[in-house]
Amino acid sequence: MSEYIKITELPSHYTNLETMDTNSILCGINEEDKKVAQAVSVVIPQIAKLVDGLALRFAQGGRLFYIGAGTSGRLGILDASEIPPTYGMPHDRVIGLMAGGDKAIRKSVEHAEDDTEQAWKDLQAFGVNQHDTIVGIAASGTTPYVIGGVQMAKSAGLLTACVTNNPGSPLTKEVEIAIAVNVGPEFVTGSTRMKSGTSQKLVLNMISTALMIKIGRVQGNKMVNMQLSNLKLVDRGTRFLVEELKIDYNEAEALLTKYGSVKGAMEAYK
Repeated sequence: MSEYIKITELPSHYTNLETMDTNSILCGINEEDKKVAQAVSVVIPQIAKLVDGLALRFAQGGRLFYIGAGTSGRLGILDASEIPPTYGMPHDRVIGLMAGGDKAIRKSVEHAEDDTEQAWKDLQAFGVNQHDTIVGIAASGTTPYVIGGVQMAKSAGLLTACVTNNPGSPLTKEVEIAIAVNVGPEFVTGSTRMKSGTSQKLVLNMISTALMIKIGRVQGNKMVNMQLSNLKLVDRGTRFLVEELKIDYNEAEALLTKYGSVKGAMEAYK
């Protein structure tokens, strides 16, 4: 059987980049970026399957783990870190792990992604079980850290999925739900921090946002469980209450202060 086409390594549609003026460079990047959302739309059925499986497991106390290396790992950590303040979830329900550990968030750790066993060791530190879900993120679909992690997780009975930019890559063969977003060659050949990374960010937004909606962390279209960790968010929560309860700003602010969340204030008011 012939090897799959490594789309993320195909030559850019643009050449002689160093001779372009600034406007041409930016327009070229923008033209490529326009293709990303359409590519994501193609894989919505796979994303939906993952979200539905996640919601069932969350109801049983399960957790969502993202595992990745480099840009992909950082994007998983970013998405996970935004869930507690945005939706008021505990920090231990959506967790991002990357090759090289936390120090690799800011500075690359040499060869960390080449260890096929480390991801499973990292996951075991959290006591993973069959209610948990593991999503491996790798633009190339060949990262050993990610492939090894999902292989072992699947063998242990966990739900496994991946987000990649190479359809048919080895990673897609090791998971139950493969989300493979074909964004085409990068503007700078092989620079997967660009379109590939953008597509991953979009997919992760969709996964976590849809999950939070399905488990009741949104009411109407409002983040009623957000953490009131700064003045901007207190003001936002107050305005939510003004709109929903038809009361004045001062009364809404007093309710929010008393009950600590938009949802708590709304339930108490009723």
